[in-house]
Amino acid sequence: MSGDTGGAAGHQGPEGGAQDRTSRPFDVGLQPERTALAWRRTALALIVAAVFGIRVLPTLLGAWALIPAGAGIALAVGILIASHRRYDQQHERLTTTDSNRIALPDGALHALVAVAAVLGGLASAAVVASVNLR
Repeated sequence: MSGDTGGAAGHQGPEGGAQDRTSRPFDVGLQPERTALAWRRTALALIVAAVFGIRVLPTLLGAWALIPAGAGIALAVGILIASHRRYDQQHERLTTTDSNRIALPDGALHALVAVAAVLGGLASAAVVASVNLR
């Protein structure tokens, strides 16, 4: 096993021929795949929160309840799209031989979710405060 880095070198496909590097996951531990699944769970949680908001908020906000719910669903869809692109970039970066071709992902997706969480928390606090003032 000298020189084996755990990558795709030396692996063979089901017919005994060499398997294309880009056709299967790079990492034996599947770290990029676990990260992509975590982003999907985050998006799913946002969708559930938005649907819950549609169910609960109309009694407090009336038709205005559709705005935060719609924003939550739009953010969830944005997270799904961005995380899919991010996974594709990471996978291509890990399986290509030209290491300068694709930059690693930045922290924009993390920042977007953090800002959305803070804004959602502030909006929730405002709704709770307005209910307590009645």
